[in-house]
Amino acid sequence: MIRTRFAPSPTGYLHIGGARTALFSWAYARRHGGKFILRIEDTDQERSTEASTQAILDAMQWLMLDYDEGPFYQMKRLPRYAEVAEDLIRRGHAYPCYASKDELDNMREQQRARGEKPRYDGRWRPENARGKTPPAGVQPVIRFRNPDSGEAAFDDMVKGPISVQNTELDDLVIMRADGVPTYNFGVVVDDLDMNITHVIRGDDHVNNTVRQVHIFRALGAQLPFFAHIPMILGSDGERLSKRHGAVSVMQYEEEGYLPEGLINYLARLGWSHGNDEIFSVEQLVEWFDMEHVNRSPAQFNPEKLQWVNAQWLKAASDDRLARLVERFLRADGCDSSHGPALDRVVSLLKERAATLPLLADSAAYFYRRLHAPEDLKAQHYWAGLKPVMQDLYDRLGGVTWDKAGLQSTIKAVVEAHGLKMPKVAMPLRLLVTGTTQTPSIDATLELIGREEVLARLGDGIAELK
Repeated sequence: MIRTRFAPSPTGYLHIGGARTALFSWAYARRHGGKFILRIEDTDQERSTEASTQAILDAMQWLMLDYDEGPFYQMKRLPRYAEVAEDLIRRGHAYPCYASKDELDNMREQQRARGEKPRYDGRWRPENARGKTPPAGVQPVIRFRNPDSGEAAFDDMVKGPISVQNTELDDLVIMRADGVPTYNFGVVVDDLDMNITHVIRGDDHVNNTVRQVHIFRALGAQLPFFAHIPMILGSDGERLSKRHGAVSVMQYEEEGYLPEGLINYLARLGWSHGNDEIFSVEQLVEWFDMEHVNRSPAQFNPEKLQWVNAQWLKAASDDRLARLVERFLRADGCDSSHGPALDRVVSLLKERAATLPLLADSAAYFYRRLHAPEDLKAQHYWAGLKPVMQDLYDRLGGVTWDKAGLQSTIKAVVEAHGLKMPKVAMPLRLLVTGTTQTPSIDATLELIGREEVLARLGDGIAELK
């Protein structure tokens, strides 16, 4: 059975790059009827926090990336890492190293001075440590003994064959002096113990994978399949940062994106299924493969994300959108319990919105009066407008309050005064809604309701000159 995993470090929020890695790993497991495991790699005790862990869990839940096992925490598995390290020492694949930080820094400085690549020189390898007395009171680190010849090689599912000569690698630390494993060692032990068959992660881990290959082999294990996904760049081609949108996944929830919109966009960011742009989570699971993951970096485009999200807003049910929009309306000082049913309002407006706050903004005039800005008044109010609006006001008092009745009444006023429709409809919008950006005026007036429309229109007429 295929088993994939997502293994974030709780040293900050889950950002776009991490979310895409989680999505690809999840989708691959679901596509093949496998298992998806969540592992929290919390060995960086100085930077790992419970808040960050919770932020990761919240983001996974919001994105609907359910996991079959976990979350597992590395700090709860310290005895297991120590056990495996001792086994490697017994079999000659690892050894204790007592070199101090100052000693190693001096060693690297001398290597640079000679024009050499800075690297550990193996001074505490067993054959080099004969006759040496370990310094008293010093707890050693444990180093993995890298093979002296040959190469570290693996066949990447995205990048193809990758190999590095062993002469380019040195003996990396696998256990710190405090008994906490380093990243490369903990990952290998965890992936073996959890029977991970496919490791899908960012291509910034390629150099780590090269080192992990030898640890897998020293433990007598078969390599998992590796797939290294190219990084995400900003629209300017630079590494993705906060200014490009590399913010917490949950910030997108706060900014009014739908999870299916973000998932759709992330899936398309570096992977494709023909020319399909909009597809459901179910379709993603049905289609997802590694063959169509791009080998070149993807570029994050906020405008494209908004467009994708807009398609999902249009497809969402009115009841659901009403529930989601309500909190944004409250934040804007609107009480949706006083006014037209919110599900009817969002049904009218959702074709025009890209995010929930934008939808809430466009719905505000249904629940409170907005005053038209002076520049719009100057543009759309005209001499002689007042008697035209008064005529409309008088006629609206007895009209059947539906789209047909409202449309025919407005049209009758336009014809009675020898005007074109925009000369009446645009100022009418401003007087009632405070904006010129609304759906059709008849549908808008119908939803606001007779009493409120007449109250707003009457007050507006009184202010006209």
